[in-house]
Amino acid sequence: MFTCVMNRTQKGAELRDVMVESIGSLMDADDRVLALEADLGDASRFTRLAKTHPGKLIQCGISEANMVGVAAGLSSEGFHPFLHTFGPFATRRCFDQIFLSGAYAKNTLTIYGSDPGFCVGTNGGTHTTWEDMALMRSIPGALVCDPADEVQLRWLVSAVAQRDGISYIRANRKAVRNLYEQGSTFELGRANCLRTGDDVLLVAEGQLVSDALDAAEELSAAGIGCTVLDMFCIKPLDEAAILEHAENKRLVVTFENHGVIGGMGEAVAAVMAEHALPARLVRMGVHERFGQVGNPDWLQAAYGLTATDVVRTVKEALA
Repeated sequence: MFTCVMNRTQKGAELRDVMVESIGSLMDADDRVLALEADLGDASRFTRLAKTHPGKLIQCGISEANMVGVAAGLSSEGFHPFLHTFGPFATRRCFDQIFLSGAYAKNTLTIYGSDPGFCVGTNGGTHTTWEDMALMRSIPGALVCDPADEVQLRWLVSAVAQRDGISYIRANRKAVRNLYEQGSTFELGRANCLRTGDDVLLVAEGQLVSDALDAAEELSAAGIGCTVLDMFCIKPLDEAAILEHAENKRLVVTFENHGVIGGMGEAVAAVMAEHALPARLVRMGVHERFGQVGNPDWLQAAYGLTATDVVRTVKEALA
């Protein structure tokens, strides 16, 4: 189904361009597909859809809750709306509208919350979300995904277009390192095992999967074998993969660009506790902190979310 690229140092296309191109392709094939923006059309490149697909982009202004209400109304009339704004505004600011007008009313909304966590960069703390997955995971029936690269994102947009209900995609706007070969396919709710090792299970999501692989390579050179799972679909979670690959491991580490409360690590912890898995669990994410201003690379290091941090964490835990 999927193949990893040999050279992961190269970056692919900007993810916002991939999103726009993918939505445009859906619009070509289905008149029901519409796009909605909250005054970030230049940042997301959604304004291109107004030129390539006239009448298909609705600019709602800086009124995210209203945008969700408009989208819910369109869904009730048979349309499939794709919404974009930055992650905190796509979730925290309009959670009640998504929950009631969207999910409770059985409407279909696909939400692109861009620049999660450290990806926000110089937009700073007001635009930082460490809690978007926690919110969206709590919605009954919602799909919550964090694609690792442009190939997975392109596949994901096509896949969610086939489902009803709430779908939340969190992803950088900018280019990230390539992970998968072009044409790779995936399965919603199923993790991808990218390498195997006997000592440690690393469960990562989003663009941090590439960093997890970097860490696994360094640990392997030190005699510590690591299995790496790409848990791009956080809800529904691939519990079977966790049970299979955590068995007989000395350590399980979850690695996410999100707060440790309510994120992927907490979901993995619940599975391990319910099945009484003996391996120790360490959750790598953000602990009780707000966002701040800085470039993404600096922020990633400041919050302890680099491959170097994984290597150190694993060695300390095993020691």
